[in-house]
Amino acid sequence: MKNLIIIRHAKSSWNAPLLDIDRPLEQRGIKDAHLVASKSLEFIPDKFMIFSSNAKRASETAMIFAQSFSYPVGNIVFKPELYTFDESRLEKIIRAFDNNYDNVILFGHNEAITNFVNKFGDVFIDNVATSGLVFLQFKTDDWQDIQSGKTLKVLFPKDLK
Repeated sequence: MKNLIIIRHAKSSWNAPLLDIDRPLEQRGIKDAHLVASKSLEFIPDKFMIFSSNAKRASETAMIFAQSFSYPVGNIVFKPELYTFDESRLEKIIRAFDNNYDNVILFGHNEAITNFVNKFGDVFIDNVATSGLVFLQFKTDDWQDIQSGKTLKVLFPKDLK
């Protein structure tokens, strides 16, 4: 069994003239990330790996969740290839995960995330919100073989306020 918790980065700021990859979280994003992280403690697996896009907004979101999960921030794997908006690229990255990892938490970007969870989950989601979390489970022991999964949990900040 493979479990994938996929989380869209929190709300980022457009206030400074920065490259897209360098945009930081805004205050609302920080609050929403803390809120979703605290509510997800009840269902995250005991052992997991965290992978994140290297974009500032995704890495900051990953660090907020990691701290909430008591996961060492230094153990987060920042992958530049996760800075993608294309679900087929995201799928290739996920299929290439090491099979020693049964539980993966991934931080990334839309449209890739929404399209991926709609392709592989069994619940249609119009748009994965910023700080939104979708928990998918696959009945396989090989990431390469993931097919239709089961959507176990969807958690968006607006549903928690």
